[in-house]
Amino acid sequence: MSRKTNIIMPTDEEDARINQGIALDRDNPEITEADFQAMRPAVEVAPALAKARRVRGPQKAATKRSVSLRLDQDVLEKFKSTGPGWQTRINEALRRATSAH
Repeated sequence: MSRKTNIIMPTDEEDARINQGIALDRDNPEITEADFQAMRPAVEVAPALAKARRVRGPQKAATKRSVSLRLDQDVLEKFKSTGPGWQTRINEALRRATSAH
């Protein structure tokens, strides 16, 4: 299952209308160079939040188990080179291999 999306770029006319809408939005103005210069790292602004450990919430139904698996370097590189979702693709390849036997 591919997770790649087809990105359709706006035309020049559409882009101009989008930028006009951004310029007119007083509640969410476009960030300026001065805004970027005034920004500070999250660890300075909200240290407790920045240091909080982020964990994935509980699964509704445990369907997978975490394992340690040693793979040949070339096999691992081949799957990783396909981009995000490479671990899922390894799982799918293993599933196909087990159903074939």
